[in-house]
Amino acid sequence: MIDIDGSYGEGGGQILRTAISLASIGSIEVRIFNIRSHRPQPGLKAQHMKAIETAAKLCDAEVLGLYMGSQEIIYSPMEIKGAAYKVDIGTAGSISLLLQCIMPMAAFSKGDISLEITGGTDVKWSPTMDYLNNVTCNALKQMGFNYRIEVLKRGYYPEGGGKVCASFEPARLHGFEYERKEEIIKGISHSSKLPEHISQRQALAAKRVLDNRGIECDITVCTKDEVSTGSGITLWSGYNGASNLGRKGIPAEKIGEMAAKQMIQQIDSKASVDPYLADQLITYMGLVGSGSFTTYRVSQHTLTNIHITELLLDIEFEIRKKGKLAEISVK
Repeated sequence: MIDIDGSYGEGGGQILRTAISLASIGSIEVRIFNIRSHRPQPGLKAQHMKAIETAAKLCDAEVLGLYMGSQEIIYSPMEIKGAAYKVDIGTAGSISLLLQCIMPMAAFSKGDISLEITGGTDVKWSPTMDYLNNVTCNALKQMGFNYRIEVLKRGYYPEGGGKVCASFEPARLHGFEYERKEEIIKGISHSSKLPEHISQRQALAAKRVLDNRGIECDITVCTKDEVSTGSGITLWSGYNGASNLGRKGIPAEKIGEMAAKQMIQQIDSKASVDPYLADQLITYMGLVGSGSFTTYRVSQHTLTNIHITELLLDIEFEIRKKGKLAEISVK
């Protein structure tokens, strides 16, 4: 059994997701303690429990301590098998974060995995589903990852109610040296149960900021009447992305402008991947034992993921200065 301190580094759910995923792939028994101990509400929340439950179903794992608020679990996995499940997070808990835990497992499964997940598609502190689909999965395709993700309904905080169908095939993953990829900026501005002009104003404001910098973009506007109320915008180009969610009291123009300015920062950095993708790639690079990328900021999430991946896979990463950028590679 490997002991993992859940308070290490950023001390959040990322440790759980990475540890459970890698433990499942390697059939490693782990004890994770001090789970989210520094958070205002420590321990497991609904989205963490559903991620662990789903992972456990896929590899017939025995789990001790799996209850709301628990700060310690013991996870004992078996072989990962193909399956089809419906997963209801039960809140606006992030669907993309649940998938972050399951996706590495899917590549090493004995069969296809198909999930229909209900929860939040566009919520704070997590990648939007548009980011996951168009940045994360676009990057993972370069490593041989096979997937299909479709957003059927959007779900915003606090009602949730979003629905995503995701299917994955076993894959023979390989290393990849990520380099800067220049592409037209694409995006989607969306809203639900709000006047149509909200998503339109978000898109127009983002386009205006990008146009002023001479940057070409193509932003789709989508207005629907889903279960929950909310809005947001996600932009992407190559291995870089930016997003912003609508908030009460903040004009739609401000939401679009902030996303566009974040995107410009990513482009101006000349890094091959943005800081959010950086931490997600670590798990896969560790599994294949090779690969590299540059990023303009090494986040606490990335450092935490490196620590957990090195601990469970007996592998070592290297971070080197490359001008104003950081280059991260497997030693």
